[in-house]
Amino acid sequence: MSRGKVWKYKDNINTDIIAPPESMELDIKGASAYCMSNLDPEFAKGFRPGDYFVTEHNLGSGSSRETAPLVLKELGVRVIVAMDYARIFYRNCINVGMIPVECSETNRISMGDEIDVDYKKGVITNYTKGETYACNTMPEHITKIMECGGLIPYLMEEAGKNKN
Repeated sequence: MSRGKVWKYKDNINTDIIAPPESMELDIKGASAYCMSNLDPEFAKGFRPGDYFVTEHNLGSGSSRETAPLVLKELGVRVIVAMDYARIFYRNCINVGMIPVECSETNRISMGDEIDVDYKKGVITNYTKGETYACNTMPEHITKIMECGGLIPYLMEEAGKNKN
């Protein structure tokens, strides 16, 4: 990936924190303006493509709706790093084309650190602290889904290959 700024949060960032229910009637672009607003009112305004969304335990618990990963993606989140995820949120991230990375040492990463995540090699480099952390690597078939931009684009590409 590339070097980017960390937006760091602790445990139990659930889908209602990521995508507040009061924004549910808006389209994804409109709802993204409220992403994380109840916890960090600066997140939606300050997050830039290439930055990293990092949490500790239990990311994405709560509702199974895709709105939470979609508003993150709308803001430019490409890579998410957490110690562990709620299962459905993890899969929804892959389905919409984001990269959910697991790292047992996210407690060592701080808000504002500059990091790089190499999910193919399984290494996170923290330039601010001069540290590296092991993270999971993605199986090739999951990597293909994420690199296509999500499950639907992947399936469309595969269906096109099968027509020939």
